[in-house]
Amino acid sequence: MSIKDFFVCLFVMSVSSLWAQDITWISFEEAVALQSSDATPKKMFIDVYTDWCGWCKKMDKETFQNPEVAAYMTAHFYMVKLDGEGKDPIQYKGTTFSFVPSGRNGYHELAASLMQGQLSYPTVVFLDEQMNLLSPVPGYQTVKPFLKIARFFGDDIFKTTSWEDYSK
Repeated sequence: MSIKDFFVCLFVMSVSSLWAQDITWISFEEAVALQSSDATPKKMFIDVYTDWCGWCKKMDKETFQNPEVAAYMTAHFYMVKLDGEGKDPIQYKGTTFSFVPSGRNGYHELAASLMQGQLSYPTVVFLDEQMNLLSPVPGYQTVKPFLKIARFFGDDIFKTTSWEDYSK
C-alpha cells in the first residue's frame, strides 16, 4: 500500500466515523430525571426486551444500529432500555413497580403496564413529553417500517393524522 493509499483510507474511515452515530441507552429512572430537568424535554422511547429474546437482539443489531435510525432517535427521544424481566423495583408516578415471579421467568410490572398487559418481546413504547403513553408497538421492526413509526410520533404527526391515513 502506498502512502497515498494509506492516507486516502485513513480519510475515508475518519469521515465515515463522523456519520456513524450510536444510541446511548439510559435507564428509565435516568430518562425520568432528564424529563423533569430539561427546559425542553423530549419524548421517551422504551425498548422492552428480555435477555433470552433473539428478535430483541436482532432488532438491536440491525435496526437500532442503523445510522439513520440512531441519528433520528437520539435527536427526538430519550432512549431507554427496559428489561421486561428486570428484578429491580422502579418508582414511576407515585407507584412502585416490581418484579412478579410467574411461570418460568416472571415479568416486571412496569413493562407489563407499558405494554398494556401484552407480554410480547420485543415491544417498543412511545411516551410523550409529559410521559403519557402514546403507544406500545409489539414485534420486530426493520429499519424502514421502524422509521415510519418513529417519525409518526417523533414529528408529532399523530396529533393531526390517524395512523391509517399516515401509513397509506
